[in-house]
Amino acid sequence: MLNKILGKFSKDLGIDLGSSSTLVITNEKGIVINEPSVVAVNTRTDEILAVGIDASKMSGKTPAHIIAIHPLEHGVISDFEIAEKMLKYFIDKVHAENFSFLPRPRVVIGIPSDITEVEKKAVEDATKTAGAREVLLVDTALASAIGARLPVLDATANMIVDIGGGTTEIVVVSLGGVVTWKNLRLSGGSLDQDILQYARDEFNMLIGEQVAENIKKLIGSATPLAEEMKIQMRGRDLVNGLPKEIIVNDGQIREALARGIYQIIENIKATLEMTPPELVADIYERGITLTGGGALLRGLDVEIARATKIPVHIADDPLTCVVRGTGKILEDYDAYKNIFTPSASN
Repeated sequence: MLNKILGKFSKDLGIDLGSSSTLVITNEKGIVINEPSVVAVNTRTDEILAVGIDASKMSGKTPAHIIAIHPLEHGVISDFEIAEKMLKYFIDKVHAENFSFLPRPRVVIGIPSDITEVEKKAVEDATKTAGAREVLLVDTALASAIGARLPVLDATANMIVDIGGGTTEIVVVSLGGVVTWKNLRLSGGSLDQDILQYARDEFNMLIGEQVAENIKKLIGSATPLAEEMKIQMRGRDLVNGLPKEIIVNDGQIREALARGIYQIIENIKATLEMTPPELVADIYERGITLTGGGALLRGLDVEIARATKIPVHIADDPLTCVVRGTGKILEDYDAYKNIFTPSASN
């Protein structure tokens, strides 16, 4: 009863709980939070020092007793207590301007297709402990398709490749459900690691994750570029331990990313092979839609289209497709009420 009363003064939320960033949406104001999924903790006192953007700024720059924790790995919760506190921080932040006492929102939250019952229950429990009165789970790729304005409730197939910060989901949806899918422990973060490993192997150089990500964003590509691009790569020389700087070009970074891109394409082909022929015909006509931050890699759509012989489209603002999808579900709850994943608590 108390939850229902408090719920009247709370804003229903859609949450994209990602390995690299968390986004929160409300129907009234749209996306209100877009912050890294990082929490800075003082291990001496167990005190939380910062969450989100402030914690991300500390990453790799803290003394030994302060650590920056990513409470999600590969799209699932790896540190329950920290994830719960991070969610509570974001929920309270949304309601702070309304001075809501004990906010109790209904929350729609995206989860990976291959999540286990234990992992699913961890998401539900963490969200409820953080303050939600009701938690509704939806497949991340399905939410992403809704956010990309695809007609997921129709009797036609839509193929979505959602390349997030922790996982890549390749999903075929029809009639509001997932028909075939593949979930890869390969993501934008994995591509950063590939650049990091390339620097180590080719140049005996250790670079930071933020440096690798920045290089990927600025000159990374899946296909040759019309004009060569170059960038400074700064790190530590593994031979003498001193600072080192070299200039790398887009061809070298493309070489570093090639293995990850090849895996994504091969798994798209494997998913198509598992898909019923009637739905493959729809996909051939409608094309493949790319969502998630990885969709922004230059030429990735061209490379996938070349390998599959199917048109490939990048969704508008692919980074926010999942959270916008959860927002649309909240907005038209009756239309989408049958797409939710069964609760692990039942």
